[in-house]
Amino acid sequence: MGQLYYEIAKKGENLAFPGGLYPSVGSGGIISGGGIGTLMRKFGLAADNVLDARVMNVNGEILDRESMGEDLFWAIRGGGGSSFCVILAWKVKLVRVPSKLTVFTVRRKLHGETKNLLQRWQNVSHRLSRDLFMRVLIQNMGIGSKKIVQVSFQGLFLGRVSELLPMLNQTFPEFELVTEDCFQDPVVNCAIGLPCIKKECFEVPWIRTTLYFASKRTNDSIEFMVNKTMPKRKNYYKATSDFVKSPLPKEVWGMIKTMFRAEERPMMIFDPLGGRMDEISKFEIPFPYRKGNLFNIQYMVNWYDNSENIYNKKIKWLRELYEKMKPFVSHYPRNGYLNYRDLDFGENDGEYRYSNSRVWGEKYFDGNFERLAKVKSKVDPSNFFRFEQSIPHFSAST
Repeated sequence: MGQLYYEIAKKGENLAFPGGLYPSVGSGGIISGGGIGTLMRKFGLAADNVLDARVMNVNGEILDRESMGEDLFWAIRGGGGSSFCVILAWKVKLVRVPSKLTVFTVRRKLHGETKNLLQRWQNVSHRLSRDLFMRVLIQNMGIGSKKIVQVSFQGLFLGRVSELLPMLNQTFPEFELVTEDCFQDPVVNCAIGLPCIKKECFEVPWIRTTLYFASKRTNDSIEFMVNKTMPKRKNYYKATSDFVKSPLPKEVWGMIKTMFRAEERPMMIFDPLGGRMDEISKFEIPFPYRKGNLFNIQYMVNWYDNSENIYNKKIKWLRELYEKMKPFVSHYPRNGYLNYRDLDFGENDGEYRYSNSRVWGEKYFDGNFERLAKVKSKVDPSNFFRFEQSIPHFSAST
């Protein structure tokens, strides 16, 4: 995606694409799985902004939208392209954005006042102006006795600071963001038990917001977007996800804090929905999480030492957190996001039976799973494209 963003930026400051946050993520995967990102409340998912595609089918034929047909074109925009064909290229619709956007982060220690802010966030974040995307990150900072559980309210606004602050100060005056914060280096004060940088804000062109959400500085070179250097140290992780349809009770934050203090490198990311997402039918593409869904949660735990003991400990911790969240998230089925694929949801059996695959398939796709299976039967009758969670052929028998 970084290559795409880089090329768009060369065309001018007023064009963008509503893709994901991290430039190293491949376009074939993120778009075919839906593609949530910072612009989705204004413009929808990455997959909502695809005009055409070039694919290779099971027979080796290269097809475009017209020759592949609308069923396959529907399936690969959110249903995971790897179950049906090989994605060779996307033709995407660019969107117009202002010359200047505002990005900001407000950090707090997870305690009583912050819990009140979190309660307010989950009640209003999906109803705020669609020009404002404000997510929440929860993670540990520090080690040992100095470890704190930190909450970051991180946002992108499609407009200037002067337009954002009145809106933000009306809804979250506790952030105490002022104009000066956005035009000077953030104040660093590493007092024990508190975040080193309490707040920061920048008014920048769109391409520099992509640097910011990739954990870079907004004034870093945009050559980072096309840098293919591999990390020198391997990072292992386990992740899963949920969708939430009603606000979490306040006591959940205390449970999360307790769980996080028992782990070294956990993270939870809460991405608000609403806005344009509410206006698109849940059947428009396979991604069904539209109106009625407040936000998505991604759970993650990271580690460097992949010895069996550490590996088992990390996996057990994440599964325990996921289980503790069960009463508070979507259910019947409990949903998850395809691009945060989790084999704990279930796997295909050796015969790739539809009845078995529904267990995990409806978690990702709800009522769209049946149509995906019917498309699979049509375009890949030999089940050539198969793996642990590939879409199976449809069968009406149980």
